[in-house]
Amino acid sequence: MLIRPVYDILLLPDVSYYFKKEFFAGWGSDTLETGEEILFIQLKGEKPDNAYTADDFYPIGISARVEGISEGENIQVRTLERVDLSDMEFQDGQVTATATIRPEILDMTEEEEKEAFSRLRSALLKFVQGYQWGLWARSFILQRKNVNDIACALNDYLNLSPEEKYAILSADSRRERYGLISKAINEFIEVAKVSAEAQSAQKENQEQLYREAALKKQIDYLQKELDDMHPENVSDVRKFEKKIAKAGMNKEAKREAEKVLNRMRQEGKESHEYGLLYDYLDFVTSLSWKAPSAPKIDLQKAEAILDEDHYGLKKVKERIIQQLAVMALNRKQNGSILLFVGAPGTGKTSIGQSIARALGREYVRISLGGIRDEADIRGHRRTYIGAMPGRIMEGMKRSGVSNPVMVLDEVDKLTKDYGGDPASALLEVLDPEQNNTFTDHYMNVPYDLSNVLFVCTANTTDTIPEPLLNRMEVISFPGYTAVEKFHIARKHLLPKAMEAMGIREENLEVTEDALRRMIDEYTMEAGVRGLKKLIDTLCRSAAVKLVKKEEGKLTVTADNLEGYLGRKQIHREGRLEEADPGVVTGLAWTRAGGEILFIESKLVPGKGNVLITGQLGDVMKESVQIALSLVKSLYPEEAKVLEDHDLHIHVPAGAVPKDGPSAGITLVTALASLFTGKPVSTDYAMTGEVSLRGGVMPIGGLPEKLMAAQRAGITKVLIPFDNQDDLEDVAEEVKEKLEITPVKKVTEVLELLLGK
Repeated sequence: MLIRPVYDILLLPDVSYYFKKEFFAGWGSDTLETGEEILFIQLKGEKPDNAYTADDFYPIGISARVEGISEGENIQVRTLERVDLSDMEFQDGQVTATATIRPEILDMTEEEEKEAFSRLRSALLKFVQGYQWGLWARSFILQRKNVNDIACALNDYLNLSPEEKYAILSADSRRERYGLISKAINEFIEVAKVSAEAQSAQKENQEQLYREAALKKQIDYLQKELDDMHPENVSDVRKFEKKIAKAGMNKEAKREAEKVLNRMRQEGKESHEYGLLYDYLDFVTSLSWKAPSAPKIDLQKAEAILDEDHYGLKKVKERIIQQLAVMALNRKQNGSILLFVGAPGTGKTSIGQSIARALGREYVRISLGGIRDEADIRGHRRTYIGAMPGRIMEGMKRSGVSNPVMVLDEVDKLTKDYGGDPASALLEVLDPEQNNTFTDHYMNVPYDLSNVLFVCTANTTDTIPEPLLNRMEVISFPGYTAVEKFHIARKHLLPKAMEAMGIREENLEVTEDALRRMIDEYTMEAGVRGLKKLIDTLCRSAAVKLVKKEEGKLTVTADNLEGYLGRKQIHREGRLEEADPGVVTGLAWTRAGGEILFIESKLVPGKGNVLITGQLGDVMKESVQIALSLVKSLYPEEAKVLEDHDLHIHVPAGAVPKDGPSAGITLVTALASLFTGKPVSTDYAMTGEVSLRGGVMPIGGLPEKLMAAQRAGITKVLIPFDNQDDLEDVAEEVKEKLEITPVKKVTEVLELLLGK
């Protein structure tokens, strides 16, 4: 059976059509014979060179039969039945499809059909009376046999869009189809009256409605004609019509967008709300609504990119590769929401960029630091002046896709006030069970965020609400060792800084000793942010010398480093040179990494009072009380000195606030050393919480603390017995330089350091 696509033709059953033989050129016209069957299928739009695909055709067509071929090569075709089309393909200019007869709902009697036909014919005959072409038109109308015949005969005059013509064809109910045809013809009559006679508005309500619809259709038609003639001056309404049609929105979003578009059409440009409606439509049509194709992930390539962009971080990279492997197997976004926790400058944010590059996705970063209003996440309702979408949907718009890698930076810096709790709003965003219908208040329609790979970053988990923390998997970013910093500076920071400053490799050489001195003497951090600033400063200083042409090539060494960076600005705490009773070295964790701290204690004449200085927090003050009680119980005779002495405990530096329980064994050791008069070797540092029963309890931040001890020149460290598993996270070069002793009881510590 010959299949012929048609466009801009109203196809209906039981109607005779006349075509030139050229109409079938290229579609089998050379073999057409009387009685041969044809299948007409309707196009959604015409394309040059017949470059169609199966998606360009409507799924309902109509069968027909050739009834005659005249000598003038005019072909008469009679349509038969509507058919459903499936398995449609378009190759080499030919269409193939499977056709199944589509049943008709006969919900009109023969008398009702005749009455409907009579009404339409009478309306048309009444309309053509009095015109110069009335006799010809009257004869033309009287030749029509049924309602379908009238509609198809007026095809060129009805100004129906392909969508409207297809709606008439696809109506299964005969009553519904006749209603659509009747509406179209009555609108045609009113349009013709407006165009030809410019008559006044009709008094009857139904005719007024037809006239209004006709005028709107005429205006829309003329506006479309103008838009096609001058694409550069296309109207806002027409522009958004096209965008909404192509956006691929879900039903709720499309319904809301069309509602706003109709309101925009009615308001007009002079309305004060026009700009608000325009902004809304511009936003929702700029989003990507279409679901992405299944991800194709190359793990080897991903590993290479992660190694290229970041030095070290072995365990972090392993967990990221695991996440990507799960996504590759499931062929969809899957797995936990990752939360990267670590000191500033350890690569948490930048590794998100590497993940995006490894996946070949767009990268979006959203800073949450200081956000205190829930509307910053969920958006403002459009009833408010100055309403705008939330940062999540703004990020989706910037990305231009529905599956970016989105880094939510500084999750631990969220705060809340009278504007609501932004952390609570993030619960829906980060929950895979809910975020496929995330509703921004500004949009007021659901949007699917399930294809977004969310990565969160924080310096600490202490300030993250528990419900939000439970939705994420915490991945710790340990501080970098001196060796790791050296490799990062040489492979990443220095080349990037030289490129940014416009310095060529042949003009500047920084020796390895110079880099190591910068790391050891000019920085004191867990990350490399301060190191990057130093290298930038060095390159700027070098740029000045090169521009002044003081030397052809500059070589920065450890000896002349001060000429580029000046004197070192920091003072690093090192191990004590002399051991004094009552002074012990402890280890602390800060947001900038690990540090050593000294617990200093002294007895002064008094009445047994305890004085605590150094800006200690409540938890650390409680540790002092526990330590004092333990030492009194272990050294009852020596503790009698408090009957006529006051005890002063100080933790430098006094201007820096300190808190936490991990200084427990350090406090016990310092007080025991003070009461017994026995100094503790300066080779030792320690960390661990103590209980009132004398047990040493586990602490956090062990890798950073051990790194600080090694950096300060400490050689022996005491840690809680239960923290032994954490030693796996400590760099080998750190463990090699430290003698690490796990302890369970305070008595073990005191026996080791002070003797029995």
